[in-house]
Order: sequence, then C-alpha cells, then structure tokens
Amino acid sequence: MALRIPSPSRAVPQVRWSASSYWRLSPLSWVVLLLGLVIFGIGEGLLVQSHFGATPWTVFALGLAHQTGWSIGWATACTSALVMLGWIPLRERIGVGSILNAAIFPFVLDATVTIVPAPHSVVARIALMVAGLLVFALGASLYLSTRSGPGPRDGLMTGLQKRFNWPIAWIRTTLEALAMTAGWLMGGTVGLGTALFVLGIGYFIAMYFSLWRHVAPSAA
Repeated sequence: MALRIPSPSRAVPQVRWSASSYWRLSPLSWVVLLLGLVIFGIGEGLLVQSHFGATPWTVFALGLAHQTGWSIGWATACTSALVMLGWIPLRERIGVGSILNAAIFPFVLDATVTIVPAPHSVVARIALMVAGLLVFALGASLYLSTRSGPGPRDGLMTGLQKRFNWPIAWIRTTLEALAMTAGWLMGGTVGLGTALFVLGIGYFIAMYFSLWRHVAPSAA
C-alpha cells in the first residue's frame, strides 16, 4: 500500500488539545501550549545560531531600527504593536496563549542562544538552519493548535485565514515575504536563512497542522 502524505491544512485544526475558549484551557491544552512555546523559542534560537540571516520579521525590525535610530528591542516591540493593530478589523482576540507567548518565547530564545554553540563549518550551519526551521514550525503548530490565543504575527496569519478562508500556508508565506522585502528596503540584512524561512515556514506549519488533525482528532 502506497504511503499517503496528507495535504497541508488550510486552517488551524480543532484537535484533542484545543481549548474551549481563549481563556478556558484543559490540563492537556496547558501542557501542549507550554511545550509548543518552549519548542517555538528553541527553533528561533537555532536559527539565530546558524548565522544565516535573521527571520523576516526581525529583518523588518532591523530595517526599522536603521531608519529611526531605535534599538532593535524597541523596534521589535513597536513592530508587534503595529501588527496587533491589524487584528482589529480581522476581529482576532488576545488569549492566554498570546500572553504566555510574550513571556516565554524571549526567555527560551535567549537560553537557547546561550546554551547552543554556533557551529563553524558551513555544513553544520546549514544543518542547524534546517533544524531550526522545522523546530520553529513544530512549536508554532503546537501552540496555535491549542486555540488559546496567538502571538502578534501569528494572530495576523490566523485572523486573515478566518476572515478570507485563504490557505494558511499561502498567507504565512506572503506575510513573511512582505516583511522581509520591507525590512530589506529599509536597510535590514537578509541571508540564506531568511529566504529559506520565507519559502518553508508556511508550508511546514500547515503540514504539522494536518498531522495533528490526523493523529489527534477532536473528540467533540
């Protein structure tokens, strides 16, 4: 019998660990949410340590910092705030997942960068870059599938998907490409890892969503 590879999910799936609301989580939802956010931060840390270029939204923040003279931290915070303004017409809402994203992700990212050494060989850097992309997508798919509230950029993606019913992989790829291009035009640095992230992140998140829908379908 031929192995059937599921097609990428069009939307965030309703699975066994999906919460009943953005503020009411089951014990399983809590476990998957926290695990997903930790994995999410590790993936970003691995991408940083590959030294093949920042993720597209970081490129945007770097470009904004270059144009305004702001620090990268302040530029990132302002970028997040601007992105969240886009939630308003899309009727996306903040949840416990949104708050924990802001609290856990930066801590895990910093810890990963501290613990994981940056490799010197090109082959090792490429391997770390690919691993970072897959781990990042895994963590994002887990925490988003709890349906407990997205982070700023993920909320723009999920809000657009719910509003227009466009495929989530296409939406994420488009948003990342726009962020990368705008950041580059403002003076941000783009690398091989940035381009790979743009091309792969939407597809891999959608494929993980499809996997969770098949292995842990909602009991409801």
